Amino acid sequence: MPSNIQPEIFIQMVLLNWEMQNERLNSLLDKLTDEQLASATAQNRNTGTYLLGHLVAINDAIMPLLGFDDKLYPGLYETFVNKPDNSGIEFPPVSELKIYWKNVTERLRQHFANMPVEEWFTRHMSVSEQDFAKEPHRNKLNIIINRTNHQSYHMGQLAYLANK
Repeated sequence: MPSNIQPEIFIQMVLLNWEMQNERLNSLLDKLTDEQLASATAQNRNTGTYLLGHLVAINDAIMPLLGFDDKLYPGLYETFVNKPDNSGIEFPPVSELKIYWKNVTERLRQHFANMPVEEWFTRHMSVSEQDFAKEPHRNKLNIIINRTNHQSYHMGQLAYLANK
């Protein structure tokens, strides 16, 4: 690797990919109707509504994981992560979930913009100091890489709804 590569470049690469995935998901959500989102992505699979709520809950959980804030919507985690789609729990309306999505995304964007470079390579809150000393890749930047991949996976599922 060239010696002139700086940590800022790695951070920029990760955050640009994060933003690109958010823009793609926003564009897809703008195209999908509430009826399409209420549909299952495939037979015996999650609905688009559930997946949207799941993405909101997972991204909302990034805030305490990186030591920023408490979750904006803590109740969503139980509904959209701990419970399956067919649990019988009533979901918030799609219009609310879309607002939650935009609020969480914007709050994360603000935190990311203000985060010092060196902090990206520190441990996140679910790894102990002892484990982090042995596994320094379990850092805050790696959380964003992981969550970007997670979001991309579910966006691929949501894309199936565009033809329904």
